[in-house]
Amino acid sequence: MSRADDIAAFLRRPRIAGLQLSPDGRRLVVGVGTPAPDGTRYRTALWEIDPDGVAPARQLTRSAAGESAAAFLPDGELLFTSARPDPDAAGSEGSSDPPAALWSLPPAGGEARLVFAPPAGVTAVSTASRRAVAIVSAEVYPSAADVHEDRARERARDDAGVSAQLFTTYPIRWWDSYLGPREPARWVLTGSELGGTVRPGDAGSDAGAEAASPSTDATTPADATPSRDAASRPLVRGWSLHDTTADVAPDGGTYVSGWRPERPGLAVAGPDDLATHLAAIDAATGDRRVLIDDGRAYSDPAVSPDGRHVICVAELLGEPDRASDECLVLIDLDTGRARDVAPDLDLWPSEPGWLPDGSAVVFTADASGHRPVFRCDLATDEVTRLTADGAYTEVRVSPDGEHLYALRAHVDSPHRPVRLEAGAAEQEATELPSPASSAVPGARVERLTTSARDGVEIGSWLVLPATASGPVPLVTFIHGGPLGSWNTWHWRWNPHVLADQGFAVLLPDPALSTGYGWEFIQRGWGRWGHEPSTDLLSAIDAAAADERIDEQRLAAAGGSFGGYMANWLAGGTDRFSCIVTHASLWALEGFHGTTDLGVAWEREFGSPYLDPTRFVENSPNRRVGDIDTPMLVIHGERDLRVPISEALTLWTDLARHGAEARFLYFPDENHWVLKPQNAQLWYETVVAFLREHLCDEPFERPELL
Repeated sequence: MSRADDIAAFLRRPRIAGLQLSPDGRRLVVGVGTPAPDGTRYRTALWEIDPDGVAPARQLTRSAAGESAAAFLPDGELLFTSARPDPDAAGSEGSSDPPAALWSLPPAGGEARLVFAPPAGVTAVSTASRRAVAIVSAEVYPSAADVHEDRARERARDDAGVSAQLFTTYPIRWWDSYLGPREPARWVLTGSELGGTVRPGDAGSDAGAEAASPSTDATTPADATPSRDAASRPLVRGWSLHDTTADVAPDGGTYVSGWRPERPGLAVAGPDDLATHLAAIDAATGDRRVLIDDGRAYSDPAVSPDGRHVICVAELLGEPDRASDECLVLIDLDTGRARDVAPDLDLWPSEPGWLPDGSAVVFTADASGHRPVFRCDLATDEVTRLTADGAYTEVRVSPDGEHLYALRAHVDSPHRPVRLEAGAAEQEATELPSPASSAVPGARVERLTTSARDGVEIGSWLVLPATASGPVPLVTFIHGGPLGSWNTWHWRWNPHVLADQGFAVLLPDPALSTGYGWEFIQRGWGRWGHEPSTDLLSAIDAAAADERIDEQRLAAAGGSFGGYMANWLAGGTDRFSCIVTHASLWALEGFHGTTDLGVAWEREFGSPYLDPTRFVENSPNRRVGDIDTPMLVIHGERDLRVPISEALTLWTDLARHGAEARFLYFPDENHWVLKPQNAQLWYETVVAFLREHLCDEPFERPELL
């Protein structure tokens, strides 16, 4: 096959995400993404996986729009979101771009039923494990009391052809979209509103649960058709909910959520305003009480099986001379008493979940090029590493506490569903029948370690072509973040695509990478042009010394912070034959005012208004006169995290200084290149550019460019 055919085949491979386990432990559901027939987007279908690993995976849903955000109700009813048309709504077939609504699929299968269709679409759903209660996230106009008024407000703006907004708070953008004109809101749906049978006694005698679910008549028909505007008034609303996560107590009476403190004027006036507290919200009344507010940022709450505690992640926000740090916190829901869990753990935990008896929690964390599953005994704070290698996400605990289910990936293999023993240390996972192919790339993946200039150990992955005659060129992929690690499979920056073309790929974790302890992050905090840069060069030196690598044919490539580092290296050394820089930071002073949340960078670099020194000293643009390495600049017009102004300034500066460069521009992409047809062009262009400068081949311009 041609190079383009190879890349197209790679992009057609199914992608697995969104693992969920039913409350009875008998069903696993996962989303499987594949290109839509027209090839212009990915769509996801829900598949069921046998937790015992006996029956083959089977597809549950299929529609042109696709389905995602699966969540189980206690009786096995499966909720999901989809932009599929409402069969009962007049004219729905003609909607050009309908928002995602909430749907329900009966336990025995059959036709899905529409549950809730707010005009702006459903963005998330969380369910209680012992009662038919769902917390649904959507957005609503601030002036609208319910979804009926929200729909009227939307229609009035559409009829007038108005899309303008008037902002009064900061920030006004987030990642790839402007905030507003609607605000975040959450609804509580219960009983017949969810289209299922409500059985008395599901929550025992808990009075709060009865209040949360007033419809407890056991005669409610299982096939009742709920209103499209069920529970039309949101329970809570406002920008305090922006970018927060929530979990519902098992009895459905309370849910716990991150909460951004309400402030007059600017919603975010300085770095300290990035802290969030944790709140318990009554699912019947919306009454809110603060559980903890100590200046840290709280996320990933998980309520204990008995409803008495919550485990969550707390981030101690960084300052210019002290890096951020993260830990687990255990909070008593009645008293608010809190304590840090496993205080000696020098890793950043995430995705905590409970064992059924409440004695321990499980979580994941980056760790030396892997992302293991850990278990922490709450009585002793003893931490046990449960997995030997690989990167695990979406860990689900079986109701009997015997097994864990998760998605496992590695640098050399994409995500697959697996089963683990809940108490065995350093174990290998048992793979379950997967909806995706079991084929893995043929490249060789090796762990490489070396010493940095200050003696600290630097870890990397080295990906080598399966077969090669003689030393091969080396391309270094620099990860983004900068707080991140090369420890899992990536579809956008995939080293195996390059290995198939005969390149070796180095995946280094320099200073600021996670999984090596807080001191490793501190080494590079606010010093992007120092230790992160020299660590990269040390790792490259070690890889280039390998006899299988041609040390005369080196390239560097990176996106976001990785693109920043590529730009920095371009102005600091001429050892690379070419450099690829995607969605990259170039002029940090200007970036502070154009990015979506410039105040976040003040935690590391200080206030640019009081002392811009660190912004200036760490800006690659001040070294533009030293760049003589050919560069490929890539950027998406809709990128609001690293705005297109960074690429335009970089491109202008390169052109004005006579540097050799190309500019690949995507008018319909944001920080990431997500559409299949654009990803195809991205890979084709990058490979052609690398082959031009590392293999002395003429630049093969992609056919559609």
